[in-house]
Amino acid sequence: MHKERLKILLAEDDLNLGVLLVDYLETEGFDVKLCKDGELALKAFQGNSFDLCLLDVMMPKMDGFALAKEIRSADKEIPILFITAKSLKEDKLKGYDLGAEDYITKPFDEEELLWKIKVVIRRIPESKKESSDEIIAIGKYAFDFNNQSLTINGTTKRITEKESDILNYLFKCKNKVVKREEMLKDLWGENDYFLGRSLDVFITKIRKYLKEDQSLSIENVFGVGFIFNVP
Repeated sequence: MHKERLKILLAEDDLNLGVLLVDYLETEGFDVKLCKDGELALKAFQGNSFDLCLLDVMMPKMDGFALAKEIRSADKEIPILFITAKSLKEDKLKGYDLGAEDYITKPFDEEELLWKIKVVIRRIPESKKESSDEIIAIGKYAFDFNNQSLTINGTTKRITEKESDILNYLFKCKNKVVKREEMLKDLWGENDYFLGRSLDVFITKIRKYLKEDQSLSIENVFGVGFIFNVP
């Protein structure tokens, strides 16, 4: 993570909750700017530099969706997380359509929110690191993390964002045991049975993508996790 305190814009009209979140997140090492409505949050965003936006949906003067749209028009890269009491599928889809990284429904556990923030924030320095050296050699493959592709013998395979994240994660920990629960928390922000099953599906797909280089293998470590064996 950055050496300086990462800056979070928090737009939340429930001031009791807002103050609690500010205290908690600042204790965890973040610098938080709290705004009680969407208009104040937009002014704060326009006048300052932030690493992440944490937006309530139901706010006076300008709701979180409208605020996110304004933020996105000015900065297409800054991560946005929605905090809301609205749990309808349509609302979540609208949030994701606006480019939100995630969506957490009230009431929520503070540690759950912190994990989600850490997952999103972790991608910021990684993208900066990769920008200078986008192509990674993995055995006989050329892995382009930013463009989500694997190339071998002149043939390129486009992979999904999540597959790219998982392969990048495994490669950074190559030849070491990666614990399943840690991987789930780092990549998804939580650890549960269904996410674990999804991870298994992604791992199976990545194995197939890498099958043309027999020196590479993703080994299951029973009851623990995985080892990405790379020569």
